[in-house]
Amino acid sequence: MKIRNILLCLSLAISTNIGAQQLPYQNPALSSEERAEDLLQRLTLEEKTRLMRNGSPGIPRLGVPPFDWWSEALHGVGRNGISTVFPSCIGMACSFNDDLIERIFTAVSDEARAKNTLGRQEGKVGKYSCLSFWTPTINIFRDPRWGRGQESYGEDPFMNAQMGLRVVKGLQGDGSHKYYKLLACAKHFAVHSGPEKLRHTFNIENLPARDLWETYLPAFKTLVQQGNVQEVMCAYQRYEGDPCCGSNRLLQQILRDEWGFKGLVVSDCGAIGDFWQPNRHGVSPDQPAASAKAVLSGTDVECGAHYNSLPDAVKRGDISEEKINVSVRRLLKGRIELGNLDPDSLVDWTQIPASVIACQEHKQLARQMGREQMVLLKNNGILPLRVNDFKTHPSKLMVMGPNAADSTMLWGIYFGKPSHTVTPLEGIQSRVGDISYLTACSITNMTVKNMVVGKATEAADGSTTLQMEMKGEKTYTIEEIVKQAQTAETIVFVGGISPNLEREQASVKIPGFDGGDRTSIELPQVQRDILKALHEAGKKIIFVNCSGSAVALVPEQEETCDAIIQAWYAGEQGGHALADVIFGDYNPSGKLAVTFYKDDSQLPPFEEYKMEGRTYRYFHGTPLYPFGYGLSYTTYQYGKPQYRDNQVTVNVKNTGKVDGTEIVQVYMRRPSDKFGPVKTLRGYARVDLKAGEQQTVTIDFPKERFENWDENTNTMRLVPGEYELFVGSSSMEKDLQKLKVQIR
Repeated sequence: MKIRNILLCLSLAISTNIGAQQLPYQNPALSSEERAEDLLQRLTLEEKTRLMRNGSPGIPRLGVPPFDWWSEALHGVGRNGISTVFPSCIGMACSFNDDLIERIFTAVSDEARAKNTLGRQEGKVGKYSCLSFWTPTINIFRDPRWGRGQESYGEDPFMNAQMGLRVVKGLQGDGSHKYYKLLACAKHFAVHSGPEKLRHTFNIENLPARDLWETYLPAFKTLVQQGNVQEVMCAYQRYEGDPCCGSNRLLQQILRDEWGFKGLVVSDCGAIGDFWQPNRHGVSPDQPAASAKAVLSGTDVECGAHYNSLPDAVKRGDISEEKINVSVRRLLKGRIELGNLDPDSLVDWTQIPASVIACQEHKQLARQMGREQMVLLKNNGILPLRVNDFKTHPSKLMVMGPNAADSTMLWGIYFGKPSHTVTPLEGIQSRVGDISYLTACSITNMTVKNMVVGKATEAADGSTTLQMEMKGEKTYTIEEIVKQAQTAETIVFVGGISPNLEREQASVKIPGFDGGDRTSIELPQVQRDILKALHEAGKKIIFVNCSGSAVALVPEQEETCDAIIQAWYAGEQGGHALADVIFGDYNPSGKLAVTFYKDDSQLPPFEEYKMEGRTYRYFHGTPLYPFGYGLSYTTYQYGKPQYRDNQVTVNVKNTGKVDGTEIVQVYMRRPSDKFGPVKTLRGYARVDLKAGEQQTVTIDFPKERFENWDENTNTMRLVPGEYELFVGSSSMEKDLQKLKVQIR
């Protein structure tokens, strides 16, 4: 508050001293609404429409600087030089650690602000380097084949909402400052989760109202009404015949009228062109009509250049200038509330030093999240490995697999550029020294291009450097791989898939992958064959699966592997984080934020958006690993849970021999709701327990957590009656205890 008062006094002093020369829009003592209105009245139509593009040029005659609405911070500042690269969002969700997520995005916004200040000082502010960041992605990860699912926080609406709130707070600030730190953006609104290659033509229709309101919209509503998110991005596809960026139903009736959203709507990139260009949505005859439709529906800022045609649309009567003014008021207000029109001396965020960028503290945060997001899926007792066993006998351990020495794999998608990336190979070798490494295969075949061989050397200061040697192209045979591993007793095989294959609308068409999505969730056969051969040769196998989505691992679980770690795309410190888990310096605590199915036959058609049969909430089969599942190096015992005074309490005891962290989960169901979810997550908490320690865990569970779909009124509301709460360590029935609650 002291800083805020000082800034207010300073702004008033400036206003008093130079008020005679200052126009109202330049006066920081006025409200953002007053300033925006004054500036709006001074703009020409052409200037207004140029401000509505993501790359907005400056207006020198009015002292308005250039601005770009498009910057990326999916899991670190992206596409803007050196920055800290944190684990993928789907991985971070598996930490179930909302507090750590907020700390991470506070670090991200520190780096973003520092970069922006530097950029403006150097006159280099443009795309990817401004103060509007298009994150978080809070779409439901309804199908594991969606290549962009790794951008989300899983398949549960409540989890996406809770974690999305923390992302927004970390980016925008806690509300105690005069100016926003950054502007965050909830995307993609609404009902969007693939297929990627159909998004410019696809129409979602006949979606049950229950699915819309109970699954696809809750996270957006929460971020708007509780998180004060300042931007919402509309999606590419059509919903009930209208492109989402031209949907009056979505953008006006729901977002603004029902939810009260006052911020900006931005288009996805090129989405307005989809309205009229050949072989796309085909809802508008030409560019001016498409632009007018988007603005009239509520899309204020376009990523693209189609809004250049808005003056023509006004001239021919497609839209009035006053309707354009509605959008321009919003975007001017947003820029003013960032301090974009004020001197740096008034904006305390501009004092964040450049030294925060990729600093050691942020690297430690990346390593901590890298540890917490890893999920131990199987362990027959082989883990944790003992470091000294392999320091003494290094030939007994071998690292293998296409992802073991791949640094860019760890970056996921929409990444920044780390100052250094610790690969799984480097992380392991930093612990046990120079052990053997063999790439063995690529993700999908036996031919390895630019094969990498690594050797670790220790410096005088104790740090370890990995020397990499490129060996060209090599095609292996199974027999050769087994022979090269003949002295090793234990194999750490780092495989899975790659963000080069699952991503946003990628030009990929190889078996199992298509256009950025997947056609099969099975582990690529080449890796499966190698694992089987190594198992049959008597090797102990620790399989590390790197992916941004669920992978079917039935043979690996049932036959070939002694341990399985789901490592996701673990960020720049992923190698150290993996080594921490493998060697027992960190007891794994991650829990799955998505269901791991047994095989493709358990999935409904990818193009079907109805929730029936999808995710743990509506899937009635038996998955390979359920939502919320994850093992530990210790064991936990739950007491009898209770619900009282809007809280769930349960006693949890660490019954093992090592310290650990358990994630307590609370699910809800209304038994009389015959068509509702099997269960749905409504609370969770992390509890740190030393060996033998027990604690009473308390999870807030206010009455609104019981809200669900009411078939009688076709609304989301609190329906009086009997509810069931399930408390335990995963969504699996055997891991849960049930209690009944009467809600009046």
